[in-house]
Amino acid sequence: MNSLMFAAANTLESMDVEFPNLFGGTEISYRRGFNLFGSGITIYWYGVLIAVGVVLAYLYVMRRVTRDFGLVKDRVFDVVFVTIICAFLCARIYYCVFTNLNPETPEDQKYTFITMFTKIRDGGIAMYGGTIGAVIFGLLMCKLRKVKFTALADISALGFLIGQTIGRWGNFINQEAYGSACDPNWLFAMGGNVIRADIEIPAGSFVHPCFLYESVWCLLGFIFLHIYSKKLRTFDGEIALLYLSWYGFGRFFIEQLRTDSLYIGSLRVSQWVGAVSFVGAMVCFVIFKVRTAKSKKPLYVNTDASRELIESDLRAEEERKAKKAKKEKTADSIIAEETESVSESEEVSEADRSDDTEHADKADETDETAADEEKESKDGSEDN
Repeated sequence: MNSLMFAAANTLESMDVEFPNLFGGTEISYRRGFNLFGSGITIYWYGVLIAVGVVLAYLYVMRRVTRDFGLVKDRVFDVVFVTIICAFLCARIYYCVFTNLNPETPEDQKYTFITMFTKIRDGGIAMYGGTIGAVIFGLLMCKLRKVKFTALADISALGFLIGQTIGRWGNFINQEAYGSACDPNWLFAMGGNVIRADIEIPAGSFVHPCFLYESVWCLLGFIFLHIYSKKLRTFDGEIALLYLSWYGFGRFFIEQLRTDSLYIGSLRVSQWVGAVSFVGAMVCFVIFKVRTAKSKKPLYVNTDASRELIESDLRAEEERKAKKAKKEKTADSIIAEETESVSESEEVSEADRSDDTEHADKADETDETAADEEKESKDGSEDN
């Protein structure tokens, strides 16, 4: 099936990847994308995987958002819709800004305000930029739509992990976000045509598949936090803090292996952001955990504010449906009355026509009688 899907991509560069020690040696040949119905429009698997990750994350969030977090689905949809768009924009801006700040970036590869957006199909987004954008614009939208931000942050963190688990395989398709050379006997050692062309990798070497490490790390994080959110969550924002600490901790170590990191001077940006995220989130987690235990403050899902908002929105929705049904009923009544009026008019017209015909027949009979009497009168006169 895959071979059929990739066959449509004959205008795309052929790619190959090998794992010499996995399952006795594994080789995969593929293309980075496909032509949409032969139109010449290229769809890259990287984008498809990100879209799949976003959709699955959204479905997961909507399944649990009301029952377990006390939020209204319609309001959450509005927040998520705007936040996803802004998060992608911020992920792109973050990547371009730190690419320009890297002193080793050639001048012809730096971005201007215009090329930041016109060259987006060339690739280049950063997860941390997306996370920062999601927090900022998510907070603004939550205030506008009266959504509890910390509760939404908890369920959104689980959605992030789903998206990251799937989206990282887009890096595998593109042969990017891989690490430095590794021991050739390492189980997950990876090679490929793009990797072999990397002048920073010694000829004949295999590399660490960092995309795989991060995907697995995010999957484990999702499983752990999914269970934790059902059994152990005690305050709103707890899952979000655990997500930041979990992802930051893993990214700190994985980033050390990568060869395409964004730098400020000699510092790997993502590595230090990961370290700060881990430490800061864990400190906040401990503080709020202790405070919640002392104050016994309930989760938002268990508060009257949550129940009242949900009930208010349900009543508003029922009222909208009732008004809509009433309008439809009124429209049907008007149509029925107009139809009945037309029918009555037709019946009246028919009756009028019948009366006219009857009157006409009677008039003809009267005329005929008068004519006969006149004739008889004439005949009588002649006889006299």
